Amino acid sequence: MMAKYQQWQDDDWLLVMQLYLMRPVGVKPMYSKAMVDLSMELHIAPQILFNKMCEIANLETPRIERIWQEYGKNPRRLKRAVGLLRQMKGFGSNDLFYEGVDIQETFEGDFRPVSDNSPIIPVMLILILDLYFRLTPITMVSETPEIQQLSRLIKIPAREIADIMDIFQHCDPYLHRKDVMFSPLFPACQTIWQRYGNSDTEQLASYASQLKEYFK
Repeated sequence: MMAKYQQWQDDDWLLVMQLYLMRPVGVKPMYSKAMVDLSMELHIAPQILFNKMCEIANLETPRIERIWQEYGKNPRRLKRAVGLLRQMKGFGSNDLFYEGVDIQETFEGDFRPVSDNSPIIPVMLILILDLYFRLTPITMVSETPEIQQLSRLIKIPAREIADIMDIFQHCDPYLHRKDVMFSPLFPACQTIWQRYGNSDTEQLASYASQLKEYFK
């Protein structure tokens, strides 16, 4: 799938600075919803925006210092500048602004529903897979406290989380499940398993910990 794409532009400092100045003022978690929303708007990965925000926090360049002096203590001026910038980016239609500039989509798909008929997004599946590796099959039921806790965080029923874990069991080569699995979520779960199922579980846990910020 192709996505409209924008390389980093100098004016984007204003958008990142506005987010930085949102209360509580400071560097926002890499996968906080506000950070991801801005990443989706700009088609720039959260890791890059996080690094840019750290540069703002440290006033690392003369250019950042000048922007800070002009806007850092004047939120109304910054709000007007950001509003004008967003208006100029296609007058409310980024698709028009970026027309004809295509690259392979990267992180965006992880934050979009896996299908038109499901509210599940891949980052939810990543969190469920992380929990999967910390449970045993007999505890992969909706009554398990860890599943209920995750249910409250990502706001889907605990029963559905248990069902997704059952799908992951069919992806797990060590369990040798022979029964046939019929679920519209199976392709998405299989994709997540292929990406993370054979990776270092500690690295997955670290990534999942960061992703939880998106749902807080």
